[in-house]
Amino acid sequence: MAQEYDLVILGGGTGGYVAAIRASQLGLKTAVVEKSKLGGTCLHKGCIPSKALLRSAEVFHTAKRGEEFGVVIPEVSVNFPRVQERKNSIIDQLHKGVQHLMKQGKIDVFEGTGRILGPSIFSPMPGTISVEMNDGTENEMLIPKNVIVATGSRPRSLPGLDIDGEFVLSSDEALQLEQLPKSIIIVGGGVIGIEWASMLTDFGVEVTVVEYADRIIPTEDHEISKEMQRLMKKKGVKITTGAKVLPETLNKGEGEVSISAEIKGDQKTFTAEKILVSVGRQANTENIGIENTDIVIEKGFVKVNNYFQTKESHIYAIGDVIGGLQLAHVASHEGITAVEHIANENPHPMDYTMVSKCIYSNPEVGSVGYTEQEAKDKGFNVKTGKFSFRAIGKALVFGESDGFVKIVADKDTNDILGVHMIGPHVTDMISEAGLARVLDATPWEVANTIHPHPTLSEAIGEAALAVDGKAIHS
Repeated sequence: MAQEYDLVILGGGTGGYVAAIRASQLGLKTAVVEKSKLGGTCLHKGCIPSKALLRSAEVFHTAKRGEEFGVVIPEVSVNFPRVQERKNSIIDQLHKGVQHLMKQGKIDVFEGTGRILGPSIFSPMPGTISVEMNDGTENEMLIPKNVIVATGSRPRSLPGLDIDGEFVLSSDEALQLEQLPKSIIIVGGGVIGIEWASMLTDFGVEVTVVEYADRIIPTEDHEISKEMQRLMKKKGVKITTGAKVLPETLNKGEGEVSISAEIKGDQKTFTAEKILVSVGRQANTENIGIENTDIVIEKGFVKVNNYFQTKESHIYAIGDVIGGLQLAHVASHEGITAVEHIANENPHPMDYTMVSKCIYSNPEVGSVGYTEQEAKDKGFNVKTGKFSFRAIGKALVFGESDGFVKIVADKDTNDILGVHMIGPHVTDMISEAGLARVLDATPWEVANTIHPHPTLSEAIGEAALAVDGKAIHS
């Protein structure tokens, strides 16, 4: 028998399940269709597992430096199966939490593959969802007034560089490694590539990063990229930029793999035990019934308006499947905005320049707003302030004093345009800068926020003072 809903959400990842909870709060009868596990990529193949591994790598790296802190540890080693056990236990705990939230919100969860049907006996408009159940039982028919497509994304590869799970890995396979390789080539020096480079080198793996652009993490402020490259090389990571990988040169041998790249007209060959391909993610738009609708796919992503409506006004799309900032917290807020629009709550459209972005490498990176170059390109009269963690007492106590906080401001209005940080625990500090952006704050206002001493956050206050040449400890 067909079941009727106010809202059916295709995909139970971070965007999907958060949207479902908000819909439940607003009194909408809601269902989620998930073909794998609630929590999606972020919980099972992305944010959480990778950060669990990064934390273990950080602890190992710190333990090896124990004598710097007066702590003598005779022998330190990695028990990688135990590292993986810890990661899996964290995932299991959080997965149970999401399942509980669905029950608490009286949200129906269908475990199977959902497809959007065209006009049919169930509805004169496209949007009925046929669910092919994982347990092999008869398909369920869901008749919603509204649909949210939140099917997420998967790792992208390069044409000809096929993921085989043995020599050539995506992040999905890398997260399931049973033992650490002695060496690895990471193709791609973006956010995910640098997180893996940091993690693996802290675990003692010999890491080589090959990046097509002229700098790693190219979407970050130029000074952040430069500092990250310096610190990664200091850790022992080999980095080659301006390199076009040639998939046809891939060669798999006895326990090793090699590949060549074109660099300024020359070819260079790289050899390691494994290759990790980290060149972005592609939207999951196949086999969900898009062809049965008027939904527009543009450059591989679902096209939406400011409220995440597709060309079919009752069908919305959020998260990685629409491109843009492919971040879990972005998907969540997109989901909330979409649901509130469905419920006539008049939400504000999202301003993506207000979104804080994080890289969880060691050192960490946090940023919000425009980079210095972006601000100049948009015609702003720019002034900047920068303050090093080397002058911050808490950073010296931590034994992590590399990095800095940089603030980009408008000379004419004194508004903060962007904040960029690299250093210890900056992913936990960037929200202060995010709030400053939301409140349209000036450097003077941030500087006059009394930052407690000794804390790492003092660097934000000092950088704000530095914008007008008034930093105290520089």
